[in-house]
Amino acid sequence: MSRARAPGPGRAGAAGLSVPLVVLAWLTQFLVGTDLFVVAPLLPDIARSLHVSASSTGLLITAFSIAYVVASPFAGWLADHRDRATILVWALVLFSVANVATAVAPNFALLLLTRVVAGVAAAATGPTVYALVSTRARPQARAQVLAVVGSGLLTALWVGAPAGAVLGQHLGWQAAFLILAAGTFLLAFPHAVVWRSRAVAPAPPRTPARTPARGSRTATGVAVAGVAVTTLWAFSVYSLYTFLGVALHADGRASDVTWLLVVYGVGAVIGGQLGGRFADRTGAVRVTRAALALTAALEVAVALAYPVTWALACTLGLFACAGYAFFPAQQRHLVDAFPERATGMLSWNNSALFVGLSVAGAVGGQIVDAFGYPVLLYVAAALCVPAVLVAGGRPARLGANPTAEEVRS
Repeated sequence: MSRARAPGPGRAGAAGLSVPLVVLAWLTQFLVGTDLFVVAPLLPDIARSLHVSASSTGLLITAFSIAYVVASPFAGWLADHRDRATILVWALVLFSVANVATAVAPNFALLLLTRVVAGVAAAATGPTVYALVSTRARPQARAQVLAVVGSGLLTALWVGAPAGAVLGQHLGWQAAFLILAAGTFLLAFPHAVVWRSRAVAPAPPRTPARTPARGSRTATGVAVAGVAVTTLWAFSVYSLYTFLGVALHADGRASDVTWLLVVYGVGAVIGGQLGGRFADRTGAVRVTRAALALTAALEVAVALAYPVTWALACTLGLFACAGYAFFPAQQRHLVDAFPERATGMLSWNNSALFVGLSVAGAVGGQIVDAFGYPVLLYVAAALCVPAVLVAGGRPARLGANPTAEEVRS
């Protein structure tokens, strides 16, 4: 067994990862996230360019999401049974090719196909990055590292996508995808090298299994519960986000959309960092349950504050902070519970996120049209309650020396 090297100059000390390595992972998530989120503001330009209706272009987002959900579990399984770094490099290359094909697609049918390929590549990229950094980070800083890397995706939400939209307005929507293709292709080269030169942080010694502790579950039960909880969380969080701009436009507050989304984005980044830090210190399961409970309470607060813009801004920032504290803690919980299947579990977790996001988009619009935006928030808040009740748990077979996470949960 190889020994983990002691932190040296330029390394992230307690985290067990160098700062450049974390930055590389962050940039990867930022570019892949920008590719996901930039499509929405570019849809009108794409529709005009390819002479299709604006409603038809929405299929580009749907195709990407469905491809991601379907491909992610298989990509995670493949990464767990092959070299993760190799899978990541080839996924980035495929992602670059898909974006070049997106930029040069001569018609809408081919464009739709390129987004399917991009979704498959993204499914093999995000969870593999998370698994690589989590399994190489020191256990006491695992959730913090996941939160930092995950903030790249959140930053894409409120920085990368608007920047891509501005670029599209001045240089054409194709330019945004060509730049993203170049960026992800260049990142493939350092990824091909750095993960092979890093020793994995040592895992706790394996010992014979003992009788399951009270409250423990089968491995399948923990996996299913984790996927279900993430789906409910994603519906609650993204139903609010997806239809906020639509509701504000309908109420004559279109000028407030941009800065309120910035408040939301900043709150999400802060929440992710806090969630990761507290998960490492107090236990991932405690943080997931607390974050879900706060998400439900604050979503009700957003619904009540919605008519008053300044109150909406305050509650919106707090909601995003609480809501996004959940995700790095959930990731750490799954990695701790299934260390040998980390990529697979994180892939299922990301698929669950996309399922919740897709259902929120499909069902949320119907609720808003029929009953109004605040009612959607009440429904989403109610779905967090069962998520709190089933969150956490661990596989029944535990070693004689349980980890800190097992003790805390």
